[in-house]
Amino acid sequence: MRRFKTLPPLFIAMVMLMFGFPPPPARAAEAPADLAPQAVSAILMEASTGTVLFEKNAHEKLPPASITKIMTMLLIMEALQEGRITLDEMVRASEHAASMGGSQIFLEPGEQMSVRDLLKGIAVASGNDASVAMAEHIAGTEEAFVAMMNQKAEQLGMKNTHFTNASGLPAEGHYTTAYDIAVMSRELLKHEAITQFTGIYQDYLRQNSENPFWLVNTNKLVRFYEGVDGLKTGYTSEAGFCLSATAKRGDMRVIAVVMGEPDAKSRNREVSRLLDYAFANYTVHPLFAPGDFITQVRINKGEQQLLPLHASQQISILMKKGEKPQDYDTQIVLNEPLQAPLRRGESIGHIRVSKDGETVYTYQLTMPHDVKKASLWQLLKRTGKSMFLPFG
Repeated sequence: MRRFKTLPPLFIAMVMLMFGFPPPPARAAEAPADLAPQAVSAILMEASTGTVLFEKNAHEKLPPASITKIMTMLLIMEALQEGRITLDEMVRASEHAASMGGSQIFLEPGEQMSVRDLLKGIAVASGNDASVAMAEHIAGTEEAFVAMMNQKAEQLGMKNTHFTNASGLPAEGHYTTAYDIAVMSRELLKHEAITQFTGIYQDYLRQNSENPFWLVNTNKLVRFYEGVDGLKTGYTSEAGFCLSATAKRGDMRVIAVVMGEPDAKSRNREVSRLLDYAFANYTVHPLFAPGDFITQVRINKGEQQLLPLHASQQISILMKKGEKPQDYDTQIVLNEPLQAPLRRGESIGHIRVSKDGETVYTYQLTMPHDVKKASLWQLLKRTGKSMFLPFG
């Protein structure tokens, strides 16, 4: 048994590793005061564990404006990761994409631009036209892409979210919550390359053409708050001023969301206050780095007999400042013997968290992928090998 002085959020992160999507975040002690008095709703979340450090009306359904584009960028990053698109391939802007109003990079119908530049136009300039061009490129139509957005929201457990477009332009039935925004922000941040785009303060599109376009990040905290490298602003008269911001200092990354702020200054001030509170009161102790071995399981009669489990991302312990990494016991309990076939997502055990001999939390572990039953020939070969191996 390993011993760590930790908090339960560690094990939430372990579950996230196995399931592939964030579970409901843990809750830390209540903040001493309203950290976002001007916001209609707000939330502060530590990214690696999903622990909620502060919340205010976090489940109230509200129009998100361009914060919608966090989901648009998430689906773009997934398409890149899966090899369905590349950063260098060209995208042709349709008349529909070019017709978008509001924030835009002024695409012309038929204009071609790379995925890289369109992603930059979404992340930095909040381009509605760039968002729709990418939606159509990935799914064929914006409507099909919106269906993907809602499907992903359901997979992530975003129970109070419904999208009707890829840009966040005002529309009936288009809503989300501060909590759900934090969940999809956390998921987007699993794609570490995204901050190479959201962290840009200024740049150019069409730089070597006759029609260059200067980009300036709508998230001014990228320049003026230490550690901020994303994510997305939003504004409409209906939604007010909104922001999902993320900042990283050392090993700790935080997500702060405010919705319905009265103006941009208030939005930036209250997000800064949320981030200040997190960095002043909490610290993160990394436990498993990406790729680190966690444990392995033996599967009887499986094509794969031993299944190693590795961390797909950093797994950390969130602690109040002044605490040390001791006092909590962790134990991985497997449902042995495990018998093939086993399917991805199937429960194979749990992680037990205890303190002073009492169980504090229990979290299920699941299969990271399918393991089929071994063929008769494979089983015979194994039997023969085990019979003669001692005489070798």
